[in-house]
Parts: sequence; C-alpha cells; structure tokens
Amino acid sequence: MIFHITTPADWERAQRDGSYTADSLTTEGFIHCSERQQVAWVVNKHFKGRAGLIVLHIDRSRLDADVRHENLEGGEQLFPHVYGAIPVSAVVKVTPLETFAA
Repeated sequence: MIFHITTPADWERAQRDGSYTADSLTTEGFIHCSERQQVAWVVNKHFKGRAGLIVLHIDRSRLDADVRHENLEGGEQLFPHVYGAIPVSAVVKVTPLETFAA
C-alpha cells in the first residue's frame, strides 16, 4: 500500500473522471506518494497547518503505471512516485488526514 495526500475536491473530480492525476504528473512526470511511515514527515514538510485534507490508500498491485522509489531532492528517504494516472479502482480506502495521522 502507498499513500497520497490530496483534497476532497480533487478526489471527487477523479471519481467523475475514472482516474486521479495531480499537477505534478504534468510538471514532473509523476504523482508523489509515500509509504505509511513517511506520511507524517510529508505532512510536516508540505501540508503543515492545512485542514480538510484526505489520504488515498493506493493498492500498488492495481496500478498500470510504473512505481519507482526515488529521492529527487537530495534527501535520504526514497519515496514512491507513480508515473501515470491512478485508476480510481486502485484506491481501496480514503481517510481524513486527521484520522490517518491519529
């Protein structure tokens, strides 16, 4: 399982379209994801103080796109990057970020 933090509006759009994309897919060529133990770090670095976010629980075996574990910013942790759209069927659970982090 890999995880992606997003907004309810972006998830609703994905459900209408049949797949989830993020701006980073266009700008960087992949969608940023995390392993479970990395989510708190990502929240503190990129989403601190933001409310109302959700976490997509993604079954990587249901992805058609390539998943690569990389660190492109010079750190030590490797993060899963999804090189394509995420089918809605690959998202097996959605939880509020506050619940996930609790």
